[in-house]
Amino acid sequence: MSTPQNLRYLVTGARGMLGSDLLEALFGREVTVLGRADLDVTDRDAVFSAVAGHDVVINAAAYTAVDAAETDEEAARAVNGTAAGLLGEATASSGARLVQVSTDYVFDGTATEPYAESTPLAPVSAYGRTKAEGERLAREANPDGTYIVRTAWLYGQHGPNFAKTMLRLASTHDTVSVVDDQIGQPTWTLDLAEQIVRLVDSDAPAGVYHGTNGGRASWFDFARAVFETAGLDADRVKATDSSSFVRPAPRPAFSVLGHDAWTAAGLAPLRPWDEALHDAAAKGVFSSDDDTPSGR
Repeated sequence: MSTPQNLRYLVTGARGMLGSDLLEALFGREVTVLGRADLDVTDRDAVFSAVAGHDVVINAAAYTAVDAAETDEEAARAVNGTAAGLLGEATASSGARLVQVSTDYVFDGTATEPYAESTPLAPVSAYGRTKAEGERLAREANPDGTYIVRTAWLYGQHGPNFAKTMLRLASTHDTVSVVDDQIGQPTWTLDLAEQIVRLVDSDAPAGVYHGTNGGRASWFDFARAVFETAGLDADRVKATDSSSFVRPAPRPAFSVLGHDAWTAAGLAPLRPWDEALHDAAAKGVFSSDDDTPSGR
């Protein structure tokens, strides 16, 4: 019987924020690292060739330009949808397992209680539609070997993100205005990466899992917590609403995800977001100048 240490892992999108932390979480194992320049995930032959010889494939490659996708949905669909289907086909053909990283944008954001893993999808943006298609294609191609891990509000060391932006603005502005009418779960990419590794190490069944830190917060709450963690005056963060920051793609007003699937599989859900933020800051995550593009 194979043990995690002698399995062969492939991480696509490995140069992004989550991909970089996946490599840390997989340290000491046999891992193939493929970034955007190394693998065109929309090329069928290239995907099948890359997957061959691996036991676990973690797909962190994604088209994450949410606003650009509104006018370039075809390009977003190729990376977020078609590519996920190709990886599903390739892993099914080789007997490998696939982790497809997805997003809260597959929901419409109108809920008032956490979205269950089984909630019907209802994306309202091009980005959300393409990620929902990726979920469907991956599961159809490899139903017994695909894990869908939905995440949201990511921050981490290896890429630009909201927390770093807040600290950068704090150095140049007396106050910053942040929306308080969008609710979600700030999620540290290292916590998510380690959870994904626990998932593939376990005997958990294929299916959908929500990979977000626990609790809930508005972007305003998150910004204040970032200021406080950095030893700054949180009162410098001022509340506003979404009408002040109109963007091409609609943002979900409510992105809190439920975590029942972890418990059902015998795994603990991720810890509360504020605990994770404290540890991330202690690790120096926000002092990094690494501007590797982020991914979700």
